[in-house]
Amino acid sequence: MGEGKLGSRIAAWPRSAKQLIFVGFDFFALLAVLWLSFSIRLNHVFVPNAGQALLMLAAPAIALPVFVRMGLYRSVLRYLPERAIWTIFKAVTVAVLAWVSLAFLTRMTGLAGVPRSVAVIYWALSLIVIAGSRYGAKRLLWSGRPNPVGAPRTLIYGTGSSAIQLVNALTTSRERNVVGFVSDDASIQGMDLLGLRVFPSPSLETVVGNFGVDEIIVTMPLPAGVSQRELVARFSSLPVRFRILPAVADIAAGKYSVKDIRDIDIDDLLRRSPVPADPQLMRDVVEGKVILVTGAAGSIGSALSRTVAKLQPAALVLMDVNEHGLYEISRDITHDAGFPVIRVLGSITEAGTVRQVLRDHRVETIYHCAAFKHVNMVEANCIEGVRNNVLGTWTLAQAAHELQVRNFILISSDKAVRPANVMGATKRWSELIVRHFGLQDDPAGFERNFASVRFGNVIGSSGSVVPLFREQIDAGGPVTVTHEAMTRYFMSVREAAELIVQATALSKSGDVLVLEMGVPVRIMDLAEDMILLAGRSVRNAENPDGDIEIVIVGPGAGEKLYEELFYDPNGVAPTTHPKILRGPRLNGMPVDVPGTVVSMRERIDARDEAGLRKLLFERD
Repeated sequence: MGEGKLGSRIAAWPRSAKQLIFVGFDFFALLAVLWLSFSIRLNHVFVPNAGQALLMLAAPAIALPVFVRMGLYRSVLRYLPERAIWTIFKAVTVAVLAWVSLAFLTRMTGLAGVPRSVAVIYWALSLIVIAGSRYGAKRLLWSGRPNPVGAPRTLIYGTGSSAIQLVNALTTSRERNVVGFVSDDASIQGMDLLGLRVFPSPSLETVVGNFGVDEIIVTMPLPAGVSQRELVARFSSLPVRFRILPAVADIAAGKYSVKDIRDIDIDDLLRRSPVPADPQLMRDVVEGKVILVTGAAGSIGSALSRTVAKLQPAALVLMDVNEHGLYEISRDITHDAGFPVIRVLGSITEAGTVRQVLRDHRVETIYHCAAFKHVNMVEANCIEGVRNNVLGTWTLAQAAHELQVRNFILISSDKAVRPANVMGATKRWSELIVRHFGLQDDPAGFERNFASVRFGNVIGSSGSVVPLFREQIDAGGPVTVTHEAMTRYFMSVREAAELIVQATALSKSGDVLVLEMGVPVRIMDLAEDMILLAGRSVRNAENPDGDIEIVIVGPGAGEKLYEELFYDPNGVAPTTHPKILRGPRLNGMPVDVPGTVVSMRERIDARDEAGLRKLLFERD
């Protein structure tokens, strides 16, 4: 029978059987080692007398309880780490010292003693045999088995704790054949780590070629700025797949495991310093409560719905006019939900539908995501944009106020600050509407929280440039960019959803909370990075033979080169969450919101787009 088959059969034995084998092995091995120690010291084949035989039998009898107490039989060989040698060292040392103490006592009783050097030899040989048996068995039972056919040859970029955990996991699962590490740390380059060589990063190309590497897994955060883009360009030039391990904060929070390797995405290149969500803060505002998400089929609404669903609400009401999208998100959530998931196919502009939903389901918190948000589309359809975004928000907020919904959180946009387009202006008026109801006193003393959460672009969301760039790259280009200097703020949809829920707990009625978006990203850099991530090269004056060209098309109607998050950055105050800021609190309302909404409704009914635009861009 081959070594691999024998190892597989032994590995399949019950754990108790393997423990018993090791106990028996240790007993007889220690006897043999002690006999050998006497023979080496006396320089002849040692034949013990009766007293010496009893003393020799005492050695394993003393050692085995020590080994049990120190956990030598609890270790799972398959996962035995190199640091377990220290535990073995301590266990053997304690056992030998205990036996030497017994031998010293026998000398005091007049029995034949033990030469002092025998104890030293016995300790050294015992350590070799006990440690060697464990690691030898591990190698026999697991390391000798071949990798599955076609297992990718993998190079690990980084040598931190995440890299060590990943290699241990991959070695155990045998899903990949790890060939080594690459590190920027000169102090460990050329050394062996977990039995694998650590190569210097400048030799990356040589290592990939020499070892036939199929993929590189990055186990550390990508550097920021120019060095980040240079590293991505370097990876992209290699004939390998490069992937990334989730952030350590996400692994620690339980969102991912160390084996959740994925392709590097544009999100990783825009990654800001991660701040783990506060689970208790999120649970406090969702758990056991009835939650309504409008626009639940949209990119932000669906992500928010999934986040809320994980926090065990009493019920989750999903509302949208998109039939297929509503079906998909409700099916996705219902699969694992331990609470009612109610699907409402309807528009927020229908007052009767809105009131019935709030009243019938006794909604306690509304996350208002429903809005038309494609800048160019809303610009070309001003009347419908205002009807949905402004009048819809008024209808929903008015019903929520009258029916005493406790929390109303509007999902707003950085385009609401000094708006240059219809979509931004509708978001500005939506914020004003929510603040109008949030600042009204309730005669019954009912405590409510009507607030807005404002943030920039969400990567990959509907209307974002990221999906557009992907389509253009897949089609072979060109990639169209508005202006070389244009910048935008970006964050991931998951982070946005988590921050929105946490903002509910941190806001006060009438607030505008702003999610901290980090440094704005130059859209030209974003386009170049996405081309590199797709394994293509940029065609330009420096590289005329590149794959995809970037074309400057000029700004569209209502597009700004730079977005802003605040009207007045000086009045911004921090909250207890480092990624959530509170905008300036104003006394009263700067405009007549109810009167303007009535005027907008009249102009919509009259199809007076010019008059509607004039009302829309009134400055507060």
